[in-house]
Amino acid sequence: MKLLPLLLALANLCVMSTVEAAGFKAGVAVRTVTPSPLLPVSGGMGPSSKASEKKGDLTVRALALGNTQTQLVIVSSDFLGFPAALGDKVRAQVTWIPSEHILIGASHTHSAPDCYGFPNGKGGTDADLEYLNFVCDQMAGAIHSALASMRPARLRINTGEARGKIAYNAYADALYDPRCHVIQAVADSGDTIATLVNYAVHPEVLGANTGICSPDMIWPMTQTIERNIGGVAMFMNSAQGGMVTADNRKTDGSDSRIWAECERIGGLLGNEAVRIIQEAEFLDDTQLRVHSKRVSFPVKSPEMRAVLETSPLPYELDKEGYIATTMNLIELGNTQILTIPGEALPNIGYYLKRQMRGEHNLLFGLTNDAFGYIMTRVDWGSFKRYEYISKVSLGENTGEILIKESLKLIDQAQAKR
Repeated sequence: MKLLPLLLALANLCVMSTVEAAGFKAGVAVRTVTPSPLLPVSGGMGPSSKASEKKGDLTVRALALGNTQTQLVIVSSDFLGFPAALGDKVRAQVTWIPSEHILIGASHTHSAPDCYGFPNGKGGTDADLEYLNFVCDQMAGAIHSALASMRPARLRINTGEARGKIAYNAYADALYDPRCHVIQAVADSGDTIATLVNYAVHPEVLGANTGICSPDMIWPMTQTIERNIGGVAMFMNSAQGGMVTADNRKTDGSDSRIWAECERIGGLLGNEAVRIIQEAEFLDDTQLRVHSKRVSFPVKSPEMRAVLETSPLPYELDKEGYIATTMNLIELGNTQILTIPGEALPNIGYYLKRQMRGEHNLLFGLTNDAFGYIMTRVDWGSFKRYEYISKVSLGENTGEILIKESLKLIDQAQAKR
């Protein structure tokens, strides 16, 4: 008879262990990567510009989510872009989770060192390889720390329009997506672990020619959120291509390229993100599924091919002139997240969100790779206004391939349910 209580106790222990193993957890980590001494900063293809001061700190921020069965790490970085040629060096240092479960995105600030290896017009590049290796090491360290610090957490996700003078489309004022998506992880104690803001905007209030190294408006955004609700704040860009930018226009039509304007816009976006997430309920279902596929794009642009072929970074073009990257579709509770390896134009962003099947549908632009502007075939080279973004695009079929492969990922996820 004494055996029965023991068996019941063991059974209860097994149930408790199963519940704990299935429980949702989150962890976060931050590393500062501001170069010292300061390095030249890049706003796009061509030579970098000298920086003589800094405003805020460049950082890499890693958010780990999941349970004992499946983990996902989302990494934000304060750079113009973070190509897979660097991202794969980071993933090679992380053996705790599959490499395709690590999403690495860039904020797209125009006030940070070159991570592409752009030709500088002098037969070389302004990219500093020693610094880039340092960034990769710091990013890998942040991922390890985020995974190691995972603790029981609740999740809430919400979508709302970010109100106020934050962004606009410089090519056609109203053609941008005002929706702001927010993911927040909160510990059982009630303390905020992390708040992730997903919004489409070029953080280029300052630009590359002001002599300032900075995350731009993203720094005051993160500081505003962290000051108001605690935890770590991070930013993942969306479909901001052609040309969804920060609304720093003055009344005379010129741009205000001062730090106070970064503080205004970043603070406003941060406050809007706090408002939006505080209106959300915590999720009952935090099931996590990670889908991925390799996708190849033809490189037809002479300008983009020159970058890939002359950069000191190990870009890999195949014999037919294609470059491959990884795309992801993440299912997180009632939410779907699709990664985009560049700067998709807003019309592509709107279309993909309409095809996705979550209650909240997020696009992580400039994630896993940074292949320039992504346009539909009918937009590519169509208007004089589009001359620059057509050149800084892999080619006229890039958008068609992205849409086709994205729809395959969405269908693949649905079929596995």
